[in-house]
Amino acid sequence: MNTYSPRLSRLIEALRKLPGVGPKSAQRMAFHLLDRDRAGADKLAQTLGEALTGITRCPTCRMFCEDASCRYCTPARTATGQLCVVETPADLMAIEGGTAYRGRYFVLMGRLSPLDGIGPEQLGLAQLQALLDEGQIQEMIVATNPTVEGEATAYFVAEMAKGASVKVTRIAHGVPMGGELEYVDGGTLAHALSGRTPV
Repeated sequence: MNTYSPRLSRLIEALRKLPGVGPKSAQRMAFHLLDRDRAGADKLAQTLGEALTGITRCPTCRMFCEDASCRYCTPARTATGQLCVVETPADLMAIEGGTAYRGRYFVLMGRLSPLDGIGPEQLGLAQLQALLDEGQIQEMIVATNPTVEGEATAYFVAEMAKGASVKVTRIAHGVPMGGELEYVDGGTLAHALSGRTPV
């Protein structure tokens, strides 16, 4: 039985839409915002509204951007001839913040998953094909996650690149830095062994 008022119920339900937020966490957040931080709640609502109206997707790389020019599609990045294909904006930020890579990106906003209704159209693969057909990309780096869907997506986009005569590479997966072989699971170890490189 729901004992919340209608507005409180709607607030809790809205908070539950955030990833990893269950009913109790949503209730705690709602109570905190209403009881202890109404100014913070107002700021959150204002900032969220500004983000929804001011942030769009780049028509070229599909990353979130605020201006007409995307910071990940600059002429300097285009000049590298590299295009890194990632599943999500979070993956892009991980590569950008943790590596020296400064080429272009293409954000799929997901991975192929027919059971969930996610096909080539939802991933913007027609846009990716147009980028490949421009002739400026010399190497496409596939950086999808090592899941079943991620591997299927990697294969699909790699075939697209090969069809456009673009060199395709895949980020390495396997034993993490500082890891010990005896503690690595069999699947990861098999992937690392099959992807071994010359020394």
